[in-house]
Amino acid sequence: MDYTFPKKEKLKSKKLIERMFTEGSSVSKYPLRVVYIKNDDWFEAFTIQAGFSVPKRKFKKAVDRNKVKRLMREAYRLNKELIFNNLETSHAFMFLYLGKEIPDFQELNTAMQKLLNKFISKIQQESNS
Repeated sequence: MDYTFPKKEKLKSKKLIERMFTEGSSVSKYPLRVVYIKNDDWFEAFTIQAGFSVPKRKFKKAVDRNKVKRLMREAYRLNKELIFNNLETSHAFMFLYLGKEIPDFQELNTAMQKLLNKFISKIQQESNS
């Protein structure tokens, strides 16, 4: 498993982000929430794209928002193997930070693991039913 976060895995399409928030589903595990959508529009066989967001309302300073986003990206990068090993279809994700204080990395990393496991179990339940 490659533990990088290359450009092709970064969610940048405004249309896809808009569609994700209107049609997508979500899973939460405090202090994180993931909004996701299954995407059949991509030409590549299997693609996962992820974006990260921190609300300006809770973190006024851009420095603080960027730090939380960096921590979230790092936690995702280290745990993305959970998604790649358990999904066969293309998905787009937007990870949202719900907390009010800047977290330490260990707290965010364990929350990311729990969130991804919860997401995988939800996807497997949907595919079984």
